[in-house]
Amino acid sequence: MTVDHPVLEEAGHADHTHAAAAPHACHTEAPDAHAGHGYIAQKEAYLRRLRRIEGQARGLHRMVEEDKYCIDILTQISAMTKALQSVALGLLDDHLNHCVVAAAIAGGPEAEEKLTEASEAIARLVRS
Repeated sequence: MTVDHPVLEEAGHADHTHAAAAPHACHTEAPDAHAGHGYIAQKEAYLRRLRRIEGQARGLHRMVEEDKYCIDILTQISAMTKALQSVALGLLDDHLNHCVVAAAIAGGPEAEEKLTEASEAIARLVRS
């Protein structure tokens, strides 16, 4: 499945093909559980984006310390919020295309658990 991926677009990889993962690849009880998470292939892109967001947060702190104009601070908060939402949507996309698909292929209670977990994550993102 080819999807537009916000984090990958920024990293210069506009299209990304998600391969179906082996069943239980995202199951958190395995000793190397993190090796199978859906975002691992884009880990460096996520880390670069998060470092930029950290820089934005430091910039916001500095703006308040320096008594910058309220609207300028609010504009920067809006940009930072959008950047965080972009990361969240990318992670959600990776989770759905990797972890949830793998669980659905495997079937059983894990599939139900992953679907419920994804639905709850989407609800949290919508409320934020």
